[in-house]
Amino acid sequence: MSEDEERRMFEPESWEERYAGEEKVWSGDPNPQLVAEVAALTPGTALDVGCGEGGDVIWLAQQCWTVTGADFSANGLARAKRHAEEAGLAERTSWWQADARTFEAGDREFDLVTCHFLHTPDGSMVDVAGRLATAVGPGGHLLIVGHAPSEALFQQSTHHSHHDAMFLAEELLPGLPEGFEPVVVEQRPRSTVRDGIRVDIDDSTLLARRPRSW
Repeated sequence: MSEDEERRMFEPESWEERYAGEEKVWSGDPNPQLVAEVAALTPGTALDVGCGEGGDVIWLAQQCWTVTGADFSANGLARAKRHAEEAGLAERTSWWQADARTFEAGDREFDLVTCHFLHTPDGSMVDVAGRLATAVGPGGHLLIVGHAPSEALFQQSTHHSHHDAMFLAEELLPGLPEGFEPVVVEQRPRSTVRDGIRVDIDDSTLLARRPRSW
């Protein structure tokens, strides 16, 4: 696969194709670090960036959050909206077509902004973290989780751009606005199944809090 073809895998057109079929792409289960960190928070408003088919959005809504799911794929958002309606959560969910790489919050603020396994091949996740932080309201939290570089993942993927897109939680810290308080900055081990093979991986997990006065 050429470098251009590899990079295309990270673009909206590739994900539109991926979500164009009838079969589910993801399990629909919430991401484990979301469950671990949000369970202790008081429900309010939430924004899930890179929501895909809406698994995390639906879980948050079930926990009494009012949730906006954002993704750059119109097909993904259509699936997510349908899944939320099927779960009886249409009134607690809304949808926003947006690309995290050029994300601008405008005047929108949320008590929780979360982003799971969104990776950029050009190392711009530090910039993405800064952009997402602008959507966090006073006293709110930002949760970003991604794949940490690991030998297990490198063995499963021969795509160099995939390797370049992985990150450690501490690498995102320079992107946070001044005053944000890091609460969790670590790699958390997790066992998962990929292509029928059980592998041990690490979830790079960054949870940061915006002060109430800024």
